[in-house]
Amino acid sequence: MSSATWIAYIDGSALPNPGRMRIGGIAYAPDGASYPFSQALAHIGCNNEAEAVAAIHALTWLQSMGAREVLLHTDSSILAAQMAEPAAKPIARLAALYEQARALRAGFAQLEVRWVPRHKNTVADALARGDAEPAIDAPHQDPATNMA
Repeated sequence: MSSATWIAYIDGSALPNPGRMRIGGIAYAPDGASYPFSQALAHIGCNNEAEAVAAIHALTWLQSMGAREVLLHTDSSILAAQMAEPAAKPIARLAALYEQARALRAGFAQLEVRWVPRHKNTVADALARGDAEPAIDAPHQDPATNMA
């Protein structure tokens, strides 16, 4: 990854699971600007479905912003495995969503998907739950640790 890399953190939630879904995340532009999103989804589903929708939402938005290099963080080990090359064994019920997310790879010169533990994905987690606006890191802070 280079100085032109966008860094994004995403999360999806379903309460109860399955239940009402929300997605959230934050993207950090190479210039340090941050772009959070938090959105309730119109239908009922499971947390794995919400995670995939969050990835699709974030990657589509990043493409619209002209991002060519992206480091995408998720606390879903299932999503990370499904986005890997080669992808993990398909999950039949969610195969179309994961295929849609993988297809977005073609729009980037470089896309790396990394699993992070939930405690290092706190901003995206709060946004996915619809919590009040979480404290968003200053441009020069490390968003993975919330520390300068």
